[in-house]
Amino acid sequence: MSPRTLTIALAGNPNSGKTTIFNNLTGAHQKVGNWSGVTVEKKEGVINRHGYELKIIDLPGTYSLTPFSIEEIVARNFILEEHPDVVIDIIDASNLERSLYLATQLREIDCKVLFALNMADMAQSRGIKIHTETLSDLLDVPIVFTVGNKNEGMDALLKKAIELAEKTHHIPEGRKVRYSQDIEFAISRLQDLFQKSISGALPYNDRWTAIKLIEDDKIVREQVLILAGDSRQMVQDEIQVARRYIMDRFDDDPEIIMTDERYGFIAGIVKETVTTSARQRVDISRNIDRVLTNRFLGFPIFVFFIWAMFQLTFTVGEIPKAWIQSAVSGLSSVLDLHLSDSLFKDLLLNGVIAGVGSVVVFLPNILILFFCISLFEDTGYMARTAFLMDKIMHMIGLHGKSFIPMLMGFGCNVPAIMATRTLESEKDRILTILITPFMSCSARLPIYIVIAGTFFAGRAGTVIFSLYLVGIVLSIVTGRMLRSTLLKGLDAPFVMELPPYRVPMAKSVMIHMWERSKMFLKKMGNIILIGSVIIWALSAFPRNISYSNDFAREIQQLQQKGAQDGQAAADDTARMSLEKETAASIEAIKRIMKAEKIENSYMGRMGKMIEPVFSPLGIDWRGSVALLSGFVAKEIVVSTMGILYVAEGDKDAEALRTALLSSGMTPLSAISMLVFVLLYLPCLATMAAIRRELRSWKWLLFSIGYSTSLAWVMAFLVFQGGKLLHLGV
Repeated sequence: MSPRTLTIALAGNPNSGKTTIFNNLTGAHQKVGNWSGVTVEKKEGVINRHGYELKIIDLPGTYSLTPFSIEEIVARNFILEEHPDVVIDIIDASNLERSLYLATQLREIDCKVLFALNMADMAQSRGIKIHTETLSDLLDVPIVFTVGNKNEGMDALLKKAIELAEKTHHIPEGRKVRYSQDIEFAISRLQDLFQKSISGALPYNDRWTAIKLIEDDKIVREQVLILAGDSRQMVQDEIQVARRYIMDRFDDDPEIIMTDERYGFIAGIVKETVTTSARQRVDISRNIDRVLTNRFLGFPIFVFFIWAMFQLTFTVGEIPKAWIQSAVSGLSSVLDLHLSDSLFKDLLLNGVIAGVGSVVVFLPNILILFFCISLFEDTGYMARTAFLMDKIMHMIGLHGKSFIPMLMGFGCNVPAIMATRTLESEKDRILTILITPFMSCSARLPIYIVIAGTFFAGRAGTVIFSLYLVGIVLSIVTGRMLRSTLLKGLDAPFVMELPPYRVPMAKSVMIHMWERSKMFLKKMGNIILIGSVIIWALSAFPRNISYSNDFAREIQQLQQKGAQDGQAAADDTARMSLEKETAASIEAIKRIMKAEKIENSYMGRMGKMIEPVFSPLGIDWRGSVALLSGFVAKEIVVSTMGILYVAEGDKDAEALRTALLSSGMTPLSAISMLVFVLLYLPCLATMAAIRRELRSWKWLLFSIGYSTSLAWVMAFLVFQGGKLLHLGV
C-alpha cells in the first residue's frame, strides 16, 4: 500500500528561520513555481518520513493574516481554502512578542496548528528563558523547540505534526482569544445573525467570520454578503451596527481595537511564560552592526565585500575552470582524431563543443558568485545593504528596500525582477524593474572573464568590479531621470527590519546556490546548445565560397618544400625545426581560410551589414554578430565568439584568448565592448519577466530602446574619448 499523504504548511514571520527549516526538511526534494493566478513564489517539497508521504508547503513570510499584501492573502487563502492537515507556525524565540501576533491569528482559525519555537539558542544567549509547558498550556497548542541553522528538532517537529494530524479534529475552547465584554457581545450578535439569515453554510467558522467582519475584512464581507442572498442589505446593516457599537464604546476604529486586544493578550502570555536574565548580555548582532552599518565605515566595507566577491569569483574560479577547459579540449581532440571529415564532424566540433564548451567552463565562476550571494542572504547582511543604500536610493526617489532586488540582479535579473513584488508602491516597482537590468547578471560574467582576462590579466577582477560599479551608477542616474519625468512621485518612507546575524548553514547555502545555478545549466542544455548550432550553421554555409587565393595550392607547395628541405637537413634537430616552421605556416594559411570562409558565410554577410553601427565603438563585424546573438541569452555571446574567432582545428584551452589578441581588438575596444555588454538590451527571459510583472508592452519596449541606446552612447564615449586621449591605441 502506498503511504498516506499529509499536507503540512509552514507559516511564519520574515526572518524567523522558516526557509531554513523548509530546506532542512525537504533538502533537494523541492520545486519552485508561482501560486495559481498570483505572481508570488511557491515552494513545496515531498518527503517520506515515519511511514507517511509528507507534502511540505512553504507559505510566504508574513507578520499577520490581515489581507493587505499579496503574501498575506496567499498565506491566508491556502490555510482557509486548501485545508492543510497541519499548519506549523515558525516562531522566533528571541522575538516572542512580535511573533505571537501571527500565532494568535492562526489560533483563531479552525485548523490544526503547531508552534515551532525556533532559534532557541539565540534566545538563550540573550538571557531569555521561555517556559514551554506553561506557554503550551496557555495557548492550548503543542510546541516544539527547534534550532534551524543547526538542524536540531526537525525530526521531533515532524513526529509532532504527524501525531497532531492523526488526532480527531477538535478545536478546544482554550484556543479562542477572549476579548473585552463589549467586543464579545458584538461577536455573539453577528454569530446569531449568521444562524438566522445566511442561507448557505459559511466557508469558515462563525466566530472567526464575525471577528473578520468587525475588522472590516473586505474579502470575508463580500463572501458573507453573497451567501446572504435576499437578506444582503439586512446583513450589511447589522455588520455596520456591530462596528459602530464598538466605535461608540472605544472611540476608535474596530480594527485598531482588535489589534490592541490581541497585543494585550500577547503581553499577558509573555509576562507569564518568559523570564529575562538580569545578567549583562552581549548582543552580538548589535555590536556587529556598530561597524557594518556605521555611517562612515559601513559603505566602504560594503564596497570591499562586493569587490572581494568578484575577486574571489575570478581568481578561485580559474583553478577548476582550467580543469574543465582541459576536459573540453581533450574531448574535442579525441573526436577530431576518431571522426572522419564530414558535415556532422564540423557541427559537433565547431558548433556544439566550441559553442557549449566555451560557456560550460565558466560554471565554477557562476557557482562561486551564487555562493557569495547566498552567504549575504543567509547571514542577514543582505538587509544591511538595503539599510546602507537607503540614502543613495533616495537620490532616485526609491528607498533601500529596492536595492535588494538590484543586488539579487548580480545573480540573475529574472528572480531579481520578480523580487520587486515586495515593494508596496506601483511606481517604485516600475522604476526598480527598469533599472535592475543594469545590474550585471551571472550570464554576463563569462563575457567579462574572457575579455578582461585576455586584455587585463592581473587586473581582471578590478576591471569586472568596475563594470558592476558603473552599472550601479548608471542605474542611479537613470532612476533620477525617470523619477523626474515619467514616474514622478514622492519618496517612499523606508522601514525595514534588520534580522539578527546568523551563522549560515552549509546545507541551506548549498541549496540556494544550486537552485540558482540550475538555471545556468538548463540554458546550456537548450538555449545555448540551440543558439550555438544556429550560429554554426550561419557561419558554415554556404559551403562553396571563392577564396582570395588558391590556398590549397599554397599548402601543397609548403608541404612539398618542407619535405625537400627536411631531406636536405644536416641533422635531426634541423629537420624537426623545419617541420615545425612548415606546420606553423600551413596553420596560418588555414586560419586565413577559416576567416575568409566565415566572412563570406551568411553570418559574415549579416555581420558586415550591421558593422557600420558598431565600428564607431571599436567593435568589428564578428563582435557585432556576437553581441546580436546575446539577444537570446548573454552566454551565447561567448559561444558565438568561440565559433567566429577561433581558427578551425585550434582546440587549445587558450584558443579564444589567443584569437582575440590577434583579431585586432585593443584594450580600449575591449573596454568599449564590455561597457556595451553591461548596458544593452536584456536577454529574452528577462524581457519576458519585465512584460509579465509590469503587464505592459510599452514599458518593455521602453526598457529595450533605452538600455540599448544608452549602451551605444556610453561605448561610443569610451572608445572615441579613449582615442582622443591616445589610450589603448
